[in-house]
Amino acid sequence: MTLPQRISVILRRAMALMHPCVYGELGSSDTLAKLAEDLKREIEMLCPGRDAGAIVDAFVAKMPEIRRVVETDVDAAYEGDPAATSRMEVVMAYPGLYATTVHRIAHELHLLKVPIVPRIMSELAHSKTGIDIHPGATIGERFFIDHGTGVVVGETTVIGRNVKLYQGVTLGALSFDKDPVTGALVKGVKRHPNVEDDVVIYAGATILGGETTIGRGSEIGGNVWLKDSVPPNSRVYNKPPAPTIKSITG
Repeated sequence: MTLPQRISVILRRAMALMHPCVYGELGSSDTLAKLAEDLKREIEMLCPGRDAGAIVDAFVAKMPEIRRVVETDVDAAYEGDPAATSRMEVVMAYPGLYATTVHRIAHELHLLKVPIVPRIMSELAHSKTGIDIHPGATIGERFFIDHGTGVVVGETTVIGRNVKLYQGVTLGALSFDKDPVTGALVKGVKRHPNVEDDVVIYAGATILGGETTIGRGSEIGGNVWLKDSVPPNSRVYNKPPAPTIKSITG
């Protein structure tokens, strides 16, 4: 198998531990052991000289907490969408929950400085859902992406608790600094926005820049383009359009 195929197997085992009802036989009692074995093998190949066993042990120790946080995401989706008939429906049929769960898993591997693996996981979710969340992004509990297609969350984004995004939202970079000598892009700097607790961002909104903060309790309307911070409890929207309506009869 290729590396992406092997990572896909690892991801399915991890997802089975988050949502056993979805993955059938993969939710068996030895799933965790197989996950640890497969992940250790990949880390040994990708990270020569590092203690792969210790990295895997640290990741496995985080699994109960990841699952707890994922359950808060399920609750947020069920409670936040009037179309949701049950939590089971959310788990089995909501692309936003799938992408968020993959992110929770990939993010822990990113924090452990495992190369390539978390990025491939995020791209597997991206290809499946149309939702692109970089594994470096920090996302709080009760995160809900409704519909989801076209959502982009950049690497240095920080999102608080109880945040809801609709389709087509971009949390992106405003510009890219370059080294004055080499001209190469400067990496590892804060480029993406902060979104505080209890924020709703509607479809098509674009929020850019590492110094941009959306204050707690704010509501960002559809198709808004922002590169400046917004104070808490703000409502940001564009002026309503003025469509021309004509009869097609006579």
